[in-house]
Amino acid sequence: MEDVLKRKIATAVAVASVFGLSACSSSSSGTAAGPTGVFSTAGSGKTITVWLMTGDDTGMAKQIAAANAAFTAATGAKVNIEIQSWTNYTTKLDAALLSGNAPDALEIGNTQTAKYIAANSFVNLTSVKSQFANSSTWLTSLAQSGEDATQTKTYAVPFYAGSRIVIYRKDQWAAAGITSAPTTIAEFETDLAAVKAKFSSSVPNYSALYLPGGDWYTASSFGVGGYGSTSGVIAKSTDGTTWTGTLTDSGFESGVQTWDTLQSDFSVGGANDAGNDQDSVMAKGQASAIIGNGWEVGSVDGPASTGGNPALAPDLSTFPIPGTTAGSPTPGFLGGSDLAVPTNAKNPGLGAEWLQLFTNNASETAFAQGGFIPNSTTLLSTYESASQANQSEGQAAAGQTWFIPNSLYWSGSDETDLQTAYEAIAAGGSVSSSLSTAQTAILGDLNAGSN
Repeated sequence: MEDVLKRKIATAVAVASVFGLSACSSSSSGTAAGPTGVFSTAGSGKTITVWLMTGDDTGMAKQIAAANAAFTAATGAKVNIEIQSWTNYTTKLDAALLSGNAPDALEIGNTQTAKYIAANSFVNLTSVKSQFANSSTWLTSLAQSGEDATQTKTYAVPFYAGSRIVIYRKDQWAAAGITSAPTTIAEFETDLAAVKAKFSSSVPNYSALYLPGGDWYTASSFGVGGYGSTSGVIAKSTDGTTWTGTLTDSGFESGVQTWDTLQSDFSVGGANDAGNDQDSVMAKGQASAIIGNGWEVGSVDGPASTGGNPALAPDLSTFPIPGTTAGSPTPGFLGGSDLAVPTNAKNPGLGAEWLQLFTNNASETAFAQGGFIPNSTTLLSTYESASQANQSEGQAAAGQTWFIPNSLYWSGSDETDLQTAYEAIAAGGSVSSSLSTAQTAILGDLNAGSN
């Protein structure tokens, strides 16, 4: 473990060095977007470049066009939208930041923002946060993903979110005598037991709840539910440098034990499966329920050519992951996208102006109507009214949610540490020792910068 830890720390330090160069090289071109001049409307004769992600050009085409038109009217500048792929996206962004060819505004996954914020690669928007629409009601965990490690400064604007819910076969549950969705973990377990008794003997490889051991997002959510707070999930820091762990807190361990009971009693997903195949498992009729993002409903009942089963469409329904008490769902990981302005952009002030227009109330309302969880709690009702699955997702997003530590040193290896811990637990290992091992490795990474 020590050798592995040293390699991981060395990697983190190397990343810090690279992004330190990025921050330093931007000092001459990024000052125009300092605290007193974050926004600019002086765009006559200019064209800004904005990076958005694949799918935005179709799902958000009208909102992009509206923002571009309003931006040109206000600044005289034009907008060049460049659609990017998630594959190797940060590699491309790293190169652009180092070469001085960064876009003027960009979209980024909210799990990717921390290292750029820590390296001062994004413009500090704290002084103008209130000028972005609905900033006082941004979804808490989504907003936190755009903040520094101390959660006192804002560097990225929440764009849209995604939240996990329970997707289930209401026909099978009705056949097992269940007439309403559960609202507590105790009711959930009782219902799953009834479904298991009804179908497990007649359906091969059947899971009342398909809950693979390697799904660290879901397992951690149950830990947060037992922990009782989203403050300092996985690890916490008061100064953004020194971190302490929370994985071994008794409440977190208790919540993970609840997850372990669910996966061992009701799932045949396997200890080492991350759940990437869960939609097809459900489509094949081998599961009465899964925990996933709302869009996965469309994957389960989608075309057979993509692994779906259209015949299931009338039978699928959803509800928030139940918590220990009715009305308080288990806190879910709030994924999604943020929007930011690189400090070494050629036109950072214009980039910030475009972001302000693209995330105004009209745009975010349109996003909600188009099937994206908006960035504000005040717009969730609009999103929820579109479908039953949206209603469940909106309820989950409005409740307690959680996010990974906002640290330069958080990386995919830390997520692997969590996945390994939960796989070990699912295979029969100790909850306490497995989480302790993961915590030791993760803190070794997070505290690398203070050593």
